[in-house]
Amino acid sequence: MTELHPQNQRLSIKLLRWVILTALIAGGLLSIGQIALDAFRAMEELNTQATQILDVVKDPATQAVYSIDPELAEQVVEGLFQQREIRYAGIGHPDDTLLAERTRSLREAPFRWLTDPIFDKEKEFSVKLIKNEPQPVYYGDLVVTVDTVYKAELFLDRSVVVFASGILRAGILAAILFLVYHYLLTRPLSDIIQSLLKVNPSEPGRQTIIAPKNHENDEFGVWVSTANDLLEEISDNQEKRRAAEARVLKLSQYDPLTGLPNRLMFRNHLQSTLDDAERAGHKVAVLCCGIDDFKSINSQFNYTIGDQLLQAFAERLTSNHGSLHTASRLGGDQFSLIQYNIHNAYNVAELAEDLLKRLSEPFEIDNFSINLYSTIGITIFPDDGQTADELLQKSEQTMTLAKTVSRNQFQFYVASVDSEMRERKLMEKDLSKALTNNEFHIVFQPQIDYKDNSIIGAEVLIRWIHPTRGFVPPDIFIPIAEDNGSIIDIGNWVLDEACKQASIWQKQGHFIKLAINLSAVQLKDSTIEKYIQSTLEKHGIAPQYLEVEITETGVMENLAKAVSTLTQIKKSGITTAIDDFGTGYSSLSYLKRLPIDKVKIDKQFVHDLLVDEDDTSIVNAIIQLSKSLHLNVIAEGVETEEQEAYLISRGCDMGQGYYYSKPAPADEFLDYLLAYSKTPSQID
Repeated sequence: MTELHPQNQRLSIKLLRWVILTALIAGGLLSIGQIALDAFRAMEELNTQATQILDVVKDPATQAVYSIDPELAEQVVEGLFQQREIRYAGIGHPDDTLLAERTRSLREAPFRWLTDPIFDKEKEFSVKLIKNEPQPVYYGDLVVTVDTVYKAELFLDRSVVVFASGILRAGILAAILFLVYHYLLTRPLSDIIQSLLKVNPSEPGRQTIIAPKNHENDEFGVWVSTANDLLEEISDNQEKRRAAEARVLKLSQYDPLTGLPNRLMFRNHLQSTLDDAERAGHKVAVLCCGIDDFKSINSQFNYTIGDQLLQAFAERLTSNHGSLHTASRLGGDQFSLIQYNIHNAYNVAELAEDLLKRLSEPFEIDNFSINLYSTIGITIFPDDGQTADELLQKSEQTMTLAKTVSRNQFQFYVASVDSEMRERKLMEKDLSKALTNNEFHIVFQPQIDYKDNSIIGAEVLIRWIHPTRGFVPPDIFIPIAEDNGSIIDIGNWVLDEACKQASIWQKQGHFIKLAINLSAVQLKDSTIEKYIQSTLEKHGIAPQYLEVEITETGVMENLAKAVSTLTQIKKSGITTAIDDFGTGYSSLSYLKRLPIDKVKIDKQFVHDLLVDEDDTSIVNAIIQLSKSLHLNVIAEGVETEEQEAYLISRGCDMGQGYYYSKPAPADEFLDYLLAYSKTPSQID
């Protein structure tokens, strides 16, 4: 408990000092003023007394001078010296002849050093002696000198009384004021302080400050009431803060959506498990589970259903598995698990198979039956790593790479994973220099109009010839470019090169519409519309000779942004198309919203056309859907005459593929164009 202030630091003592000091100073000043006034009055009395004495002896002194009677003059002087204050008296004629005079010494007094500066040592008074007979005649002077010590002595006596009484009155007033202040101020404050000292800082709301007696309704009462309210509020805030800290602690360790441990907590649990396993000589498996194509769920339904699905997925992932030490959500659609005390990889494979089987069963969410598929990457301690970070990283890498090969499977980490990751990094580095080193070039694949069997246009494709790797397929380097953002510069380069070649062909009289692919990253770029316009203007190409193709997945990453961007592009006269249709969402709702002119059937469906019933049905459905929306349809990957004939019979408008020509450089494409059976018509 906090101690009260030392005695000499208390407010009551300070108040007493100041009250006494102030009262004494005020009393002293008032007394000094009164003494000064009394001194002035004493001097007035001295003057008045001297004047009265002179008035009494004036007539006898005048008679003595008039009759030149030294004896009478001596009597007058003797009479004056009956007054003890008179130090000198003299009566004289105008010619300075004195008829009588008398003198005595100044009285010695110890206080003269104080009073002489005020009253002077002596004061001289005189009166003219005049005889009216019948005209006034001046005969001489009566002069007296008064010793001021007697009047000063009386003055000092009165001053002592005045000063002492003033100080006494001031002291009494100070004591009264102190008692009043003590009763009305310091004692109530002391009582409040005593109550405050009893308040527990950790629980301030439990102790109430008591208002001083008889001060319940004045300022002290208001202060105490306000302080109690404040303490209650502080107590409430402390409770809220503790609750908030508990929530923050939980959020820092657990995923708020699924309630599973987050990555940080999982990592700590994993490291602790590895330490125990190392001491016991056991093996531990780390499984990283990722949902395949979870973005499509949010796109087909909504984010609320997506969140509910993640919660159900987490519950199913962790149920009925005693060998699972910890499960967590790493983020997004990725989860991780620990299987401890395993004997060999077969034990982990059994668990992974069981997990995949159970996770592939339909989830019932808001009257929707949703099927999910997952991919699992597996690492084993101590074979694949010694630390939690190393094992977790490798399991994530394994899961990511497994998704690129197939879906709904599990895969163990192998040394090739590291080499593939390093290879990817090297390729990313080489890719950053490819434009500068002129390693890219473009090729053109003709697009055939089935109505008149003419070349209606060409798709522009990029090729990368690496100086040491040789030909690098686009499906390998394009995803890398999209991940690191270099696809924007690459895409802009393709557009510029295509427009440059189109300008050359148009000057030669060949007006070909070129189809350019836009990636999802380019579609998000706020400057893409302006860059397309400026590139067309730079090379003098009319907008109707350019077509932009976008993929379904690129559109669905941000449908609103895609609609806005494509609308602006379409307004300028450029046609738009959906590429690889059927491989993504194939949703009628988004297809109706998109400002597109053409739908492009993916080559994987055309490849098995007339062979695989499912692919044939998909192609028919795409053509019918497009026709119902008044959209043109082009099929890519046409390789046989039978495929072409079937597509034409079903109403497909255009075709593209090796049946007509492989993608060729500009000069070879021009040769093909000139050698084609019909001259392509110009586009209006």
